[in-house]
Amino acid sequence: MRPFMLSSLIALCATACNSQPSAPAPQERGQEQQSTAPADPYAFAVQPEPANQPQRADSILQAQVALDRAGFSPGVIDGKEGMSFTDALRGFQQARGLPESGKYDEAAAKALLGDNPQPATWLVRIPEGFAKGPFFAIPKDLNDQAKLPALGYRNLLERLAERFHTRPEALLALNPANTKVGPGAVIRVPAIANQPVARIEGDDRGWGETLASLAVAAGQTQADHIVVDKSEGLLKVYDDKDQLIAQFPATMGSQHDPLPIGDWTIKGVSRNPDFHYNPDLFWDADESDKKALLKPGPNGPVGVVWIDLSKPHYGIHGTPEPQNIGRTESHGCIRLTNWDAARLAQMVKVGTKAHFQP
Repeated sequence: MRPFMLSSLIALCATACNSQPSAPAPQERGQEQQSTAPADPYAFAVQPEPANQPQRADSILQAQVALDRAGFSPGVIDGKEGMSFTDALRGFQQARGLPESGKYDEAAAKALLGDNPQPATWLVRIPEGFAKGPFFAIPKDLNDQAKLPALGYRNLLERLAERFHTRPEALLALNPANTKVGPGAVIRVPAIANQPVARIEGDDRGWGETLASLAVAAGQTQADHIVVDKSEGLLKVYDDKDQLIAQFPATMGSQHDPLPIGDWTIKGVSRNPDFHYNPDLFWDADESDKKALLKPGPNGPVGVVWIDLSKPHYGIHGTPEPQNIGRTESHGCIRLTNWDAARLAQMVKVGTKAHFQP
């Protein structure tokens, strides 16, 4: 892939790169690499900050990164003090026993950042394997999507954005207009740390690599039950002592497909799932649509994971449009960003209780 300028971002997002060969197989971190061994495509090396540069003032971005790290997702990390940030901060305050003001005051900052605050952003070098893709032109029609071998990312910028829990436009804002993006290039990103490729028994769909590509740790605190709150637009995760341990912004239901209020259980978790499209289940399906099987990928209708519920045809899943979480309607299911859905998938299991409230 040839490097391209971030100033061409908007045009690039509308035109996908050509499909490229698959990235080299990932390698366990912490092991000494032989000279012939492929580099880990998910390990972004942090680069030194330029000398004599004034310190960046990114207080909200720094707080968003810290909230994400703590499990109280602000959704897309963009440095903006919006509804998702306020909700995430309020959830964190509740979990830490602080006044639930939703305001980023001194007490909240101290509890969130501690005595040794980590930076809001890093300069990182893009691994060559990560930049190879493959990438795909994703058509809008689901029957056309079914013809693709996978529903992967459209281009490198989109893949980078999901890796650092943001969106391409936010990367544009963090970098000078002449910044090149490609193999070996150095760019500024939200300070979301690397995660090792998880070795999971029976993993035949590359879930360990998916987690690493989204910077989500395989080991997560286990949920006792979850609560989906329609009025707040949030999915909350609780432990067996009824303590809030994680929270994610969510899109849920619509006038045509309302959120199924009540008590349900998780029946299973499908990681990197196929999507069985049945137009009979969609009120807005085109009359010409046919049943189809769509291959896995982050740009599929349910993103990287499907968490099946005891309510038939309903589940919790990812999305190809993370910027729309909490801002659009769904077909009744609960939609999260891909990175939040992947994290939740590691927290729940078959039999986990799910309470949906108005």
